[in-house]
Amino acid sequence: MPNHHAALIYTMVLASAVDSDMTDSELKVIGDLVMHLPVFRGYDENLLPETASACAEILGGEKGLDACLNLIRDWLPEELATTAYVLACDVVAADGKAEQEELRLLELIRHRLDVDRLTAAAIERSARARFATI
Repeated sequence: MPNHHAALIYTMVLASAVDSDMTDSELKVIGDLVMHLPVFRGYDENLLPETASACAEILGGEKGLDACLNLIRDWLPEELATTAYVLACDVVAADGKAEQEELRLLELIRHRLDVDRLTAAAIERSARARFATI
């Protein structure tokens, strides 16, 4: 399973699970992104539950967050680091609020994947705009 698809899915699962509340809106966004983004071409979306469960199992272990972040970094090609950050921001923004745990996770992802601060700020702002409601 170690490939860029798994790394991106692990990133989204972490963004959803970090606050201990995987909302329906977050899960829907994950499914929609996997089904529609070009980066997931060739990925069998029927494997999504299995991939998400594998991430959750690692996350539930000792030093699970750090282990997941290391796997994401190791499996993700450098050119997809910003893509992973975009996906994490979209999942965090999906339910209309960003909890402190989610913001801290975004910071950890940014550092682990070496996404510069200016790029991260632009990505975060665009996620807020995409998921804005009145």
